[in-house]
Amino acid sequence: MTDPTSAGGALPPVEQFAEKFKRLSSAIGSVVLGQERVVEQLLIAALARGHVLIEGVPGLGKTRLVHAFADATELTYSRIQFTPDLMPADVTGTNVFIDAAHESRFEFQAGPVFANVLLADEINRATPKTQSALLEAMQERAVTVAGKRYELEEPFMVLATQNPLEMEGTYPLPEAQLDRFLFKIVIERPDAATLRRILVVTTGKDEGTVQPVFSRAELLELQRMLRAVPVADAGLDYVVRIVEATHQHPLVRLGASPRGAQAMTLAAKGFALAAGRPNVELEDIRRAVPAALRHRLLLDFEAEVEGVGTDAILTEVLERVDRGG
Repeated sequence: MTDPTSAGGALPPVEQFAEKFKRLSSAIGSVVLGQERVVEQLLIAALARGHVLIEGVPGLGKTRLVHAFADATELTYSRIQFTPDLMPADVTGTNVFIDAAHESRFEFQAGPVFANVLLADEINRATPKTQSALLEAMQERAVTVAGKRYELEEPFMVLATQNPLEMEGTYPLPEAQLDRFLFKIVIERPDAATLRRILVVTTGKDEGTVQPVFSRAELLELQRMLRAVPVADAGLDYVVRIVEATHQHPLVRLGASPRGAQAMTLAAKGFALAAGRPNVELEDIRRAVPAALRHRLLLDFEAEVEGVGTDAILTEVLERVDRGG
């Protein structure tokens, strides 16, 4: 296959991207069983330099998924258990006074946010003040403490989890923070056959481990490859029509933001490369829609009364756009 070119220069062979994507997906899938769609979406988000909100009831392997991703990519990993008494300094770090015999000074001690992969476990259990401590890190890859800015090492990715059922003692994420997640991934419970496989793997002598597939430098190279993928005018117009249609739906109070359009476009590039294609097709954009937009729509009261969710509305939106409506 001839290497496609773009304004940013020659794009490396798409076969290389697809092969590495498959190896990484297989490595994680060896310990996270029956969640191929979830693994694929997580990797697409990571290669698009995005953050992910993972929603699912307890016991479905959300934490195991994040561990497996960090192990397979040799990235530094840290975890924060979000609780109501967690403070912003527990996330970003703080200045500590050092009283030494020869010198007294303030010294910055970095918080757990200084890692390549940050697991924000049960993020909606922390107060809005603490949740907001992640906003600058997620958007700018940096944190500011006592007026001094500290850059975060690339790649930096927040993988946040939340339980959709247990609402007592939780603080819903504000729209500004939800919008900073490239994807919202919903983990469903496994079917009977998959559950049996999980029992065999996780209750034996060896629960299964993930060996590193490639290094941090190789992950950064894949991120650069994804950014270089061209999108035709027809594809960009399709993204715009989808976003506009979310604002026109009668059950939507607030539609997708420009970040939603960016998320769809970047994810579509990832789906294209993962399939071994050097350019984006409309089907790649369609595949990106649910995960990229389900957390960006604000539904009105009528939708809640009728029990209509965002996924159903996005299905209607896509059908309407494809019909030319």
